[in-house]
Amino acid sequence: RGSPLSAAKQKVLLHSCCAPCSGAMVQELVEAGHDISIFFYNPNIHPKREYEIRKEENKRYARDLNIPFVDADYDVDAWYERARGMEFDPERGARCSMCFDMRMERTALHAHEHGFDCFTTTNATSRWKDQKQVNASGFKAAARYGFRPYFWKYDWQTDQMTKRKYEINASNRFYKQEYCGCTYSLRDNNLYRRQNGQPPVRIGGEEAGVGSRYYVDPEADAAEESQEEVDAFFRSADHSFDSSTLAGRRRSESAEEALGPDANNW
Repeated sequence: RGSPLSAAKQKVLLHSCCAPCSGAMVQELVEAGHDISIFFYNPNIHPKREYEIRKEENKRYARDLNIPFVDADYDVDAWYERARGMEFDPERGARCSMCFDMRMERTALHAHEHGFDCFTTTNATSRWKDQKQVNASGFKAAARYGFRPYFWKYDWQTDQMTKRKYEINASNRFYKQEYCGCTYSLRDNNLYRRQNGQPPVRIGGEEAGVGSRYYVDPEADAAEESQEEVDAFFRSADHSFDSSTLAGRRRSESAEEALGPDANNW
């Protein structure tokens, strides 16, 4: 659908994973004159304390901009059921596709039931995510309703958008989460940190395990999440973070998948 700046005014339901990923995207849409509502449905976020912190940051941002905020259920039991058998899948693997699918399905349903023209997601703004994987889930969810509403695809990871994202994050002093959200992401991030001699992730509080707890300096914040840092994490992930236990479980899952299509809960 192209740039929000050149599109006709739309009623947009924006699925938001967190305030830091929302900042630039929200302001880009608002400045272009679109009528947006923020939809918070993220049953993947664990533990509950982290979930509540991220939700409250998101609500604060929506309140400051006078944007409607939809607080959906913390459907955590359903998320774990759908993740069953994928506990040791790598980041950006089948478990992440399932997670995007689940959140986009609920977003598309709400958009369909409440007369939105389209929906999209802040997951697409993060360097940690595969945009093609995110967009595939969005299109699949939109197809359930004959693309009414449609899924708005756009490259939200441009250098300009990324720069603006860190500037807005710092000006709002957003809470800086240290991992994607799910318990398996938390596990893998802590394995990576142990491999690199770093402290584990800290949930809440005024001090982070690594770096600053809040976004305060756009350049320093961007450096912490640079493309080089992201690439280093995934290179290590390819080798199971030098964890023999994790590597063994992933080999075991691969063998189970070979037994049939239901082995990985698809």
